[in-house]
Amino acid sequence: MIIKVMQYEYYYNNVPGHGLCRNNLIYTSLISTDKKIFVQWYHNDTEYHQGQNQIVDPSQMEEKWLREVNYLTQMRNAFPELIPKITKIDLEAKKIYLEVDGPDFWEMAGCDVENYSKVLPDWQDQMLEIIKAHKSLGLHKYSMHPSSYFVVNGKLKSINYFFTYRSSEPNISIADVESHIYSSRQHEMRKHLDSLGIDWNTPQPWSVFDTLCWESFRSNYPADFIEKAKCIK
Repeated sequence: MIIKVMQYEYYYNNVPGHGLCRNNLIYTSLISTDKKIFVQWYHNDTEYHQGQNQIVDPSQMEEKWLREVNYLTQMRNAFPELIPKITKIDLEAKKIYLEVDGPDFWEMAGCDVENYSKVLPDWQDQMLEIIKAHKSLGLHKYSMHPSSYFVVNGKLKSINYFFTYRSSEPNISIADVESHIYSSRQHEMRKHLDSLGIDWNTPQPWSVFDTLCWESFRSNYPADFIEKAKCIK
């Protein structure tokens, strides 16, 4: 009997003008050499993050890990068709193994918003359905970067639930979570603070954060999609 041993390697996005960039700033991203299994490894790996580690507090990493497991499995239970198939959750190693069909949606589009429809013509409708599913469960998900999706059998699958909150949770401020918001994203967010009446250090209603989230992603999505996403309550 031949037993196949799966091999894994670091997973990066090849961003035009920047080269290979980490796929996620919280966990360490791994992918099998056959590009069929993606691994979210909640481990603060300096080599992978190239010395730009943002979550260095073990308690914060533990919180993000627990949110990922909690809300990803809730999505699996309620909407299994909207996330990749979970093949294994290794609680000891803090690894989640997901079935995929190659690179993530953003990478497949060459990290260029102009190419999204070339990858998946109805990507907007599919992504809006995922956002509606979140709302139906009372979830507010803020890790909405296009690299947080994979295309499996022609269908978008959502991942990255570490930055997700339930409506019933106490409100938070941006300052409470800025350690895992990338500097360029923080810059985009600050552009909209005044118009939305937001103070960086003051807890805000989840609905306000929802709007701020989408405003900060305007460089990653077409304007018409942003407006549709903002209307989902």
